[in-house]
Amino acid sequence: MFTRVFAFAMLALFSCGGNNNTEQPEAPPRQPEIQIPANLPAFNADSAYKHTARQVAFGPRVPNTKAHQQCGDYIIEVLKSYGATVEVQATKVTAHTGETLQIRNILARIHPEKQQRIYLSAHWDTRPFADRDQNRPKERFDGAVDGASGVGILLEMARILSADQGQIGVDIVLFDAEDYGDPNEGSSYCLGSQYFASHLPAGFKPEFGVLLDMPAAPAATFYREGYSMQYAPGVVAKVWSIAGKLGYRTFFVNENSGPVTDDHYFMNSIAGIPTIDIIHHDPFSKTGFGAYWHTHSDNMEQVDKTTMQAVGHTLTALVFMEKPKTAANP
Repeated sequence: MFTRVFAFAMLALFSCGGNNNTEQPEAPPRQPEIQIPANLPAFNADSAYKHTARQVAFGPRVPNTKAHQQCGDYIIEVLKSYGATVEVQATKVTAHTGETLQIRNILARIHPEKQQRIYLSAHWDTRPFADRDQNRPKERFDGAVDGASGVGILLEMARILSADQGQIGVDIVLFDAEDYGDPNEGSSYCLGSQYFASHLPAGFKPEFGVLLDMPAAPAATFYREGYSMQYAPGVVAKVWSIAGKLGYRTFFVNENSGPVTDDHYFMNSIAGIPTIDIIHHDPFSKTGFGAYWHTHSDNMEQVDKTTMQAVGHTLTALVFMEKPKTAANP
C-alpha cells in the first residue's frame, strides 16, 4: 500500500501525495433511521480469507513481475466465474524511478443492465519493498492486509451479487500500481487510479463509490477519513450508520481523522465521483497505521476474519439497501 507518514507537527496524514490542511472536517449530516433488510444475503468471511490467501500465495504482486501477472489473471478468472462482465484497462505508466510499469486496472460490472449503479474498489498490487521494516527494508513482502485483503472481500462481494443481485448494479474496480511511489512525491502513488479517473471506461457512471484499504487487521479501526468527509460526507454517514446498526461501532469509529491521499482522492478530484475510504487508522502509532504497515509483518497472520466480516457485512447491507431513484424515492 502507498507510503503515508504521520507528521506530528502538522497533525495531518500524508500518502500518495499529501495535504497540509489541518482543519477537521465537519460531522456528517444526520441519516434517517437505518432499516437493515431482513433477507440480507450472508457475507462469508471464510471465502474472503481464502481469496486473500490465494493472492498471497503468488508472491508479492509488484508490477512487472510474474506473481503480479499470475495474480491478475486469477482475479479476472474468479470475477468471470461469478458472471461479471470484466474489462481490463491495460496501460503503461512511469514510476518515480523512471521505470515503465505494465499495469492493469480491472473493472467488473455485475448486472450491467441496471442503470443505477455504485462501485466498490481496492488496490491489488503490493509495494516493491518493505521500507518501514527495521531489518529487511529493501526486500519485498506479502502485502496480505495491505492489498490482498481488500480484493478478497470484494471477490466475496462479487459471489454474493452474482447469486442475489439486489435492486441496483454494482461495479467492482481493482486499481493497480497504487503502492509504487516515493514518500516525498505524493503524486508518484496511486498511478492506476490516476489513470482510471482520467480515462473512465464507457458507461462507467456510478452514483458513488467505496474504497477498501487495509480492511482486515485484527481489531482494526476505521475513522471518518478527511477526504471522504470533504467529498462524500453523506456516504460516510450512511456507511457508518449501517455499521453501527449491525453492531460494528468498535470497528467504525465515529470520529474524524486527517486526509489520506489514497485512490479515492483521485476518483473524487479527477473523476468527480463521490468516493469514501474505509481505511485502517491507528491514531496512537507513529505512522497513523497499523504496526504491520509496509513491513514483513504484513502477512496472513495479520488477516483477521472477524474484521473482514464486519467490513463485508456492512458493504453487503449498503448494497442491498440501495434502491433505484424514482419520483417517490429521489
